[in-house]
Amino acid sequence: MPSDLIYKYMRIDHLPHIWCAGCGNGTLTRDVVCAIDDLCQDPSTGIQREKVVIVSGIGCSSRAAGYMDFNSLHTTHGRAIAFATGIKVANPELTVIVVTGDGDCSAIGGNHLIHAARRNLDLTVVVYNNNIYGMTGGQYSPTTPQHDRATTAPYGVIDRPFNIAQLAAGAGASFTACGDTYHVQETIKQIKKGILHHGFSLIDCYSVCPTYYGRKNKKGSAIDMLKAQKENGIPKERFDRLSPDERAGKYPIGTLSEFEYPEFTDMYQEIIDHARGKHE
Repeated sequence: MPSDLIYKYMRIDHLPHIWCAGCGNGTLTRDVVCAIDDLCQDPSTGIQREKVVIVSGIGCSSRAAGYMDFNSLHTTHGRAIAFATGIKVANPELTVIVVTGDGDCSAIGGNHLIHAARRNLDLTVVVYNNNIYGMTGGQYSPTTPQHDRATTAPYGVIDRPFNIAQLAAGAGASFTACGDTYHVQETIKQIKKGILHHGFSLIDCYSVCPTYYGRKNKKGSAIDMLKAQKENGIPKERFDRLSPDERAGKYPIGTLSEFEYPEFTDMYQEIIDHARGKHE
């Protein structure tokens, strides 16, 4: 991250961060900051720093809320979207961004995820998806690839993994996208699109965990894992043209789905206005 953005948007007294060397969470935190900065610099977006709220749950990724110098809330495990829902409904003018991990949002927080998507509440959820529970000892998460190993699956995971973006879209999210820690500019672009989208937005960002996931599964160094993202992250338009065999082990980068549905707080305000009109 450029030094000017560090001093502008980070809580310097909370640094250095706790993430392992090579962890992708620092890269994704930089991407979130860069996206917000770009939008704040453009008056036409209406995004104002003092109205940005960062909400996180529990996990390696969720420590990001404490490092970023915005209005922020570091909540309980799996409840980031629930807290964010309360903030947005109480004050719809705020730009509410949830920073969460794959376990935090799709395991214990899975019910909050699908219902916020169903309501089409104007939240932007940025998932730091590293395929593992990194903070608590390397247990497998809902996105750990089938047959990969974890401390709680020493012989390999037999569960099929969630595709979080598809899960959110199926639940009613009106914007979903995918990024990673290698394709930085595209990831920043998708986070910006998600923030500007009026409705529930989820950007599933593949991170790098060289410590618990990488070592356990012999993925090599953090650099090796980034090289794998370079090779396997394919722009969505090109990915769609691949055959099923060519798609094996690869994933699309970019906007996955985008729709216009009525937004929850808008509909809620209509009820308030209607009730006021009846009693005046």
